[in-house]
Parts: sequence; structure tokens; C-alpha cells
Amino acid sequence: MLHIQTISTLDLPELQPYRTLRRHDEHRRERIFVAEGEKTLRRLLETPFFLTSVLLTPEWLAIFDPLLRTRHENIQVFVAEKAILENLTGFTMFQGIMAVAKNPTAPTLAELLAQSPNPSLFVATDGISNAENLGTLVRNCAAFSVDGLLISQSSSSPFLRRAVRSSMGGIFNIPVIEELDLAQTIGELRRNKVHCVAAHPHASGKTLNAAHLRTSCCIVLGNESDGISDPVLAACDEAVAIPMPEGVDSLNVSSAGAVFLYEVQRQRRESAVG
Repeated sequence: MLHIQTISTLDLPELQPYRTLRRHDEHRRERIFVAEGEKTLRRLLETPFFLTSVLLTPEWLAIFDPLLRTRHENIQVFVAEKAILENLTGFTMFQGIMAVAKNPTAPTLAELLAQSPNPSLFVATDGISNAENLGTLVRNCAAFSVDGLLISQSSSSPFLRRAVRSSMGGIFNIPVIEELDLAQTIGELRRNKVHCVAAHPHASGKTLNAAHLRTSCCIVLGNESDGISDPVLAACDEAVAIPMPEGVDSLNVSSAGAVFLYEVQRQRRESAVG
């Protein structure tokens, strides 16, 4: 059921998540996220995620009203002109539409392993702090059919507003486990015969094409500046680098992730044909 209300202020208690868009830790504690933009909201509405409210212009309400009415939860719909919304939220809204939903219940690692196909493909992040980079990486994960995303305690959440926006809703289709002790998690993966490969630009001589990625594996990606931390690097089965000419230090983490994930799929296609 929809509850539609025209607003001129964010003082209502129900609008608290929109007043605190930059308070990432607060949203993380409350296990809520903000979805911004037309495509992202459309993809959110295709999921079973619990939607609590929508903040949008009258023009977008006319478009989304039929879709919102297909939902079963009670949804607060707050309506205002775009200029008012930008003034209220304190930043430029490219499209004038946002929504708040609850984070999905995360599986345990055991549940994720049990529900994943064989061979499975996971991606783990170690200390990735840039939300846009993380969101783009998530979008790449969705494009290459990653079975699960493992987020370290030192990484940003893929449910931050900018990460969700950069993922174009890809985060809605991938199981996520957050705030992990990643070195410990990698040990558990290896005990379950998941080959853990560190994407490391300074790997000693081993390049990506030489890595064996045909069986179940986890690609581990590190911080944009410092790379993978020593404990996590030591926990992996091997470290490999993308072959690049001298003078090029490394790729952006989301670009590196795409290259690694493509190589996984390439090797598996060749294995299936052979």
C-alpha cells in the first residue's frame, strides 16, 4: 500500500535516512541503503528486498506509481520538485528519485558455499575504500556471474549510496557477506577446496594467464593504493599479476577485477569445449 505525501522539509522522522546520506556508518548499523536513479529503482522493485520509502518528483511519481502499487509492503512516498529535493538533501540529484530499502539477510559462508554451483566463483575485497570503485566492481561481478561477494572489515560497504548507484543495481543480484576477517575466511574457503588467488601487481613472475582458474576459485582484490594486506596475501594460495608493460604500475581495482573475471570465464569456456 502506498502512502503519498507532498513535502517541503525533511523534518519528518520517516525522512531521517535522506537527512543522513553522508552518515555511512549510521546506515550500515541500521542495515538500510539508499537506491538512487531510475534504472536502480526499477531493478530494486524486481527484488524481494523490503522497500520502506521513496523520495521523488511528481513526474517520476506518475511513471513509478503503477510499479510501486504492485508491492506488498507499506511504502511511504514523499513527493517534491527536484529543486526542493536537491536543497533538502544537499547535493545535485541527477534524476530526482531515491528510495530506502532494508539490506537483505546475508548468508553464512557455509550457506553460500552450499548454494553455489561447482565450479563456483567468488570475489573478496580487502580494504577497498572508494565507493564508486566498489560499485563498479560489483557491476562487473554481476556481468561475469560471480556467485558471492566477500567484504572485509576494512572495506566499504557495497550498499553505500554511491556504490549502489555505480553498480547500477548489480548488488541486488549477488549474495554478499560483509565485515569479514578476510584472512580467516580465505582459510575456510581453502578448506572447502576453493582456490584463492590474490590479484597482486607485484607478484613474483606469475601472470594471470598462468593461473589455474577452472575449478572453484576466489579472486582477492586489494586497496586502491596499498594493495592486499600482508595477512590476506599470505592466506591465499597464490598471487598473480596482469601482464603489463614496464612503467605501468597497476589498473584501477574495478578494471583489474574485470580482467581477472574475464580470464576465469575464458578458461572455463575452453575447458568445457575441450
